[in-house]
Amino acid sequence: MKNVQWISLTALCAVAILIPLCGQESWEDRAAARLKPLTDDQKRLITRATPKETTVQPQKARKILVFWRSEEWIHTSIPSGNFALQEMGRISKAFTVDLADDYDVFTEDNLKQYDGIVFNNTTHLKLPSDSHRAAIKDFIESGKGIAGIHAASDNFYEWEDGAAIMGGQFCGHPWTADATYAFKLDDPEHTLNKAFHGRGFWHKDEIYQYDPDTYQGEENLRILVSLDMSKPSTSERLFDEKYAKHNAKFKPGMREVPVSWISTHGKGRLFNTNFGHNESTYTKPVMMRQLLDGIQYALGDLEADATPSTDTKNLIPALAPEL
Repeated sequence: MKNVQWISLTALCAVAILIPLCGQESWEDRAAARLKPLTDDQKRLITRATPKETTVQPQKARKILVFWRSEEWIHTSIPSGNFALQEMGRISKAFTVDLADDYDVFTEDNLKQYDGIVFNNTTHLKLPSDSHRAAIKDFIESGKGIAGIHAASDNFYEWEDGAAIMGGQFCGHPWTADATYAFKLDDPEHTLNKAFHGRGFWHKDEIYQYDPDTYQGEENLRILVSLDMSKPSTSERLFDEKYAKHNAKFKPGMREVPVSWISTHGKGRLFNTNFGHNESTYTKPVMMRQLLDGIQYALGDLEADATPSTDTKNLIPALAPEL
C-alpha cells in the first residue's frame, strides 16, 4: 500500500508540474492560431489604397523594422498592417521593410541598419533586458524614428521611459470596433493632416483612451487628430454605464481623447496613431496617406511642426460633418 501511495504522489506531482507548462503556449503557437493569411481580395484592396507617391522624396535609401509581437491580445489586423507597410515601401519607394517578432532584433548593433522602428499592434511587450530597452531609447534619441500603430500604446508597463516615448498607455476603449465615430483635426493645416484636406471625418475603428498616470499630454505632444466630442453619438460613450469600467480613472464629464500625435525625443521623432484596429482601415486611402506621411516624418524625410499643442496659438479645429 505504501508503494502505491508513493507512486500516486509522484504522479500527482508530475501532473502539477506539467499542467502550467502545457497551459503556457508559445508566442509562435498563439500567433499561428490567431492570425490568418490575407486573401487575394484583401491584398488587392490594400494595394489599391496605398499611396503611389511620397509627399517628399527620401533624403536617402531608408529601411524600417516592423515589429509585430504581442504578449497579450493579438489583433487580427496585424497581417493587414504588415502587408500595408510592405506595399507602401514597394510602391512609394519611401523605404524597405524587415518584419520581425523576436526581441533579439533590439540590440545596438542590429538597429544600426535601420532608420525607423514601427510597432504594429504590439501589446504588453516584455523586453528581456536593460540592454534591449537602452537600444530602443538610444535609437530614437540619436536621431532616428519610431512609429506606432493602434495598440503600440498598450506596451512597456515595466519600462517608464518606453511608455513616455510612445506618449502614453492604454486605459480602455469605450469606442469599440463595431461602430463609426466622429474625428476632428486639431490642426487642419498641419503637414501630417494633409490627407484629410482640412476636414474632420467619420471612421469605423476601435479607439483607445490613455491612462492619466502615463499620458504625456498636450504640453509634450503635438496632437493631430482627436475624437470629435461635439457629436453626441461619439461623446455618449463617456457617460454610458455600459462603459463605466473604462472610464473609472477619469474625472466625470466631457474631455478630450487624442487619436494621433507626434513628438520629439532627443534628436529623434515619434509618430503615433490609434487607427488600425480594424482590417478595413488599411483599405482607406486617407488613412494610408497619413500613415505614410507620419512614417516619413519619423524617418526625418518630411518636416513637420512638433511644437507641443499647448504652445500653439490660434488653431481652429476642423470638426466632423453632421451626418
